[in-house]
Order: sequence, then structure tokens, then C-alpha cells
Amino acid sequence: MKNSKPKIAILGAGNIGLSLAKGLAKAGKYKAKEITITRRNKSHLSEISKLGFTVSDKNPSAVAANELIVIAVLPQQLNALLDEIKPAVDPKKHILISVVSGVTSKDFSSRLGKQVEVVRAMPNTAIAIQQSMTCIASSSASKENMSLVKSIFDTVGVTIEIHEELMTSATALNACGIAFFLRAIRAASQGGVEIGFHAEDALRMAAQTAKGAASLLLTNNSHPENEIDKVTSPKGCTIAGLNEMEHAGFSSALIKGIRVSQQKAGALYPKD
Repeated sequence: MKNSKPKIAILGAGNIGLSLAKGLAKAGKYKAKEITITRRNKSHLSEISKLGFTVSDKNPSAVAANELIVIAVLPQQLNALLDEIKPAVDPKKHILISVVSGVTSKDFSSRLGKQVEVVRAMPNTAIAIQQSMTCIASSSASKENMSLVKSIFDTVGVTIEIHEELMTSATALNACGIAFFLRAIRAASQGGVEIGFHAEDALRMAAQTAKGAASLLLTNNSHPENEIDKVTSPKGCTIAGLNEMEHAGFSSALIKGIRVSQQKAGALYPKD
């Protein structure tokens, strides 16, 4: 794509679509007014409109007026959307960025009846605060356009390119993973209340501790067990707590949850 800053439209104003819009604006990649957001009922976009974003209830017009088209609807809504925008999609002009779970690049081209460049992206809701972990993949986009899409998501977090067959797994680990780690933090804060802290203090302590743990791994480029070893002394309280959690199935429950989410994500899109 020749334009180094192509115009962008986000079709679908769910959590990920809105989070992406806010993240791009907050990062300064785009001004709010340069991002078009669509939803079938435009009245539901009044709050985002007040923030300066361009809003619309006309998907074909949004596609025609922009070059980067982010598809951010539910899998069950995708076929109707693709049928609606099909006349407006120009393979020479458009790059489609799909954040729809379980839908391949070939599924898009097949439904549209056109060989269009599709980049699949799986961010998470932390994109709204520029802290997303985003995976991107494509079997149809050029290296130039992959670099362009990566540069956009790099402004709102960390981005890595993976093989397309792993995108459903990325949904489970990245997107669903936000909820898994939040639930772990919530459980830790409840433990804090049980041992004597007020709820708001316990939650802040648990969240900051989780942030510190993640930062240790990312900053030191180390393995979790290396950092765990630093706080587990012989016959100490940390190893006692860890062993109790493992006896209760902590690690296996998390692993099983990720696997089940991956299986579910791969079955959400009705191809017919």
C-alpha cells in the first residue's frame, strides 16, 4: 500500500473494536476524527462520537471511503457483514484486518468472491491502554502490508507474527488470557481479604504484584521458575503456598482452561 498512513475504518464497535480505536488515538497514530467506527445502531455510538471519532451505520460507505478495513464483529455476524460490503471491497485498494476468531484468510476470499489481502490479528482489550499482546498472521498479504499492519499494532502494545494455523490458539492465550489472569488476580485479592486486608487494598496489592511478576519476566527475559526460585527458601512460606495450590490443581486448571477456550474459538464461525 503506497499510502504510509492509510485511512482506517473499524467495522464493529464491540470491546476490541472500541479498544483499538481508543488505543490508536491515544498513541497518536491517528487522530480520533481520522478513525471511522461503524455499528448497525449508530445511536449506541454517541459516547464514542463525543470523543471525536467518526461514526457511521453504513458499512459499505465506510469501506469505500477508507483503505484499512478492520473487521471486528462476532463470528456469527461475519457472513452477513461480508455480503453487505462485498460490492465496495476493492482488492487493489483495501487491506482487511480481521480480529474475528476462527476465520481464515481463505474464508474471507471465498465469501467475498475476490482475492483480497487479509491480515488476521488477535489483540486483547489492553490495547485501549497501549499494552496489548497482539499476534498477526496472513496467507495472502504482502510483506509490505504485513509490516504496515504490524507498525499499527506496535503502537498499542507488543506484536508478533505467527503462522496462521496458530491464530485460534492465540485467541485463547492472548484474548481470553486477559480474563484468566484477571481471575487469578481477583482470587489473590480475595485471599488477601481473608488474611486481614480491606478489599480495595488487597486488590491493589494483588494487581501490582502481578504487574511486577510479569515485568520481571519481560525485563530480565527470564523463565518463571528462575524468578520463583528467588523467593522460595527451604521450608519457607512461599513453597508451602505453591505446593498447596498445585495440590488443588492450579496449573492444570489453567492449562485445561486455555485448551478448552482454543477448541471453542475454533468452532465459533458458521461457514454456511
